[in-house]
Amino acid sequence: MTNTELLSVDSAFVPNPATPYQGDIARYWNAEARPVNLRLGDVDGLYHHHYGIGAVDHAALGDVEDSEYEKKLIAELHRLESAQAEVLLDHLGPIGSEDTLVDAGCGRGGSSVMAHQRFGCKVEGVTLSSTQAEFGNKRAKELGIESHVHAQVCNMLDTPFEKGSIAASWNNESSMYVDLDDLFAEHSRFLKVGGRYVTITGCWNPKYGQPSKWVSQINAHFECNIHSRREYLKAMADNRLVPQAVIDLTPDTLPYWELRATSSLVTGIEEAFIESYKDGSFQYVLIAADRV
Repeated sequence: MTNTELLSVDSAFVPNPATPYQGDIARYWNAEARPVNLRLGDVDGLYHHHYGIGAVDHAALGDVEDSEYEKKLIAELHRLESAQAEVLLDHLGPIGSEDTLVDAGCGRGGSSVMAHQRFGCKVEGVTLSSTQAEFGNKRAKELGIESHVHAQVCNMLDTPFEKGSIAASWNNESSMYVDLDDLFAEHSRFLKVGGRYVTITGCWNPKYGQPSKWVSQINAHFECNIHSRREYLKAMADNRLVPQAVIDLTPDTLPYWELRATSSLVTGIEEAFIESYKDGSFQYVLIAADRV
């Protein structure tokens, strides 16, 4: 079956091995069309499915009473989410134009496009959502980079990439939908020895004791299962991925959430993120690891 054929089948299609949960996730993201994702992407054509980091540029926002304020606020939120993707790409290490990267849980493809624009390399995106894959491939064609940036409907736990064929890979806020041992076993399989894996993710803080009520609300909102920081590190160690950097981005992402909470794009989950970051029960982390 070709990729085109995959995109034309029922929206609940999930490649094997499939579970009922994966079918639910495919349906969830096929139906997702939140303005907070689409309107931010409309700013410059980079459509992300993650959050932002960095200080808010209040000078760029101007006066809250200005008729253009909301437009400027949306542009600022988008700047912060693209800044997050830039930080992830910073940690991929040296990448050549001849290399192939994997964007696991690629969403609508914003990070894949940015990776190609920076490195000149080929980027393969995988997602359970046929809607997202179709959107990302259409956008790549519009940009004239479809020979280098491609998304396919694929289970990121069972990809078609050959063993040891990939220079670097990442999960950008997508690892909470899978078992970490299964996920890292697959990245370890297709990464070259010495290849770099990077994840940016929210995780519950083991020092808090157990997932807080705020973390439970986030799980319910996104139909996901947030892992602890400890689980990430253990699963990496068990699958030949050795961390080279573990960075707490929590202080850097809080300004994004506090700004988003004042916008017209609120979804109702903003309080859970803000309060869990403040009380220490939830953390936003980057982990970069090398395949050994």
